[in-house]
Amino acid sequence: MFTGLVEGLGTVVASGDPRVRIAAPPSLLAGAAVGDSVAVDGCCLTIVALGSTWWEADVSSETAARTTLGALAVGEQVNLERPLRLADRLGGHLVQGHVDAVGEVLESVPALRVRLPGDLARYVVAKGSIAVDGVSLTVVDVADDSFTVAVIPHTARATTLGAKTPGTRVNLEVDIVAKYVERLVAAAGASGQRR
Repeated sequence: MFTGLVEGLGTVVASGDPRVRIAAPPSLLAGAAVGDSVAVDGCCLTIVALGSTWWEADVSSETAARTTLGALAVGEQVNLERPLRLADRLGGHLVQGHVDAVGEVLESVPALRVRLPGDLARYVVAKGSIAVDGVSLTVVDVADDSFTVAVIPHTARATTLGAKTPGTRVNLEVDIVAKYVERLVAAAGASGQRR
């Protein structure tokens, strides 16, 4: 479980099938161990090898196909976040690191507009939360096939979002609470119909 508050940027130094190596700040790797989770552009990966300034993860074919991680190139920067500890503040929102879909940037920051698959639009509401490449953001406006978030200068500088241009693909994770509510309401409706 993550918060969507990016702790630092990493750089892809090797990418092959199925492994990726990411250089990361030593402060982000302090206390890390093989088997730990790290969110990479919002996608939860497991550390399988570790050095003082780098770490490696295996990217399954499913993850490569359903996220932007399958297209990572050497030299590309990625957003990194370690998992939430129970004693931490929850400054963003609950992010699982399970990417729902890949979206496309339509307009760059500060009013970042992203196209999303139509079946996800029902989970996106104005003033609600969404994770874009692992960054917890508040939705400003929603259309049938896109949404807008306001990206402040600090977030644009501290994450990869400031470098996203129209046409860039991004990982999207909608608010998990919305998906649970939908399922509970559907189940309640179905049980009410059987009575």
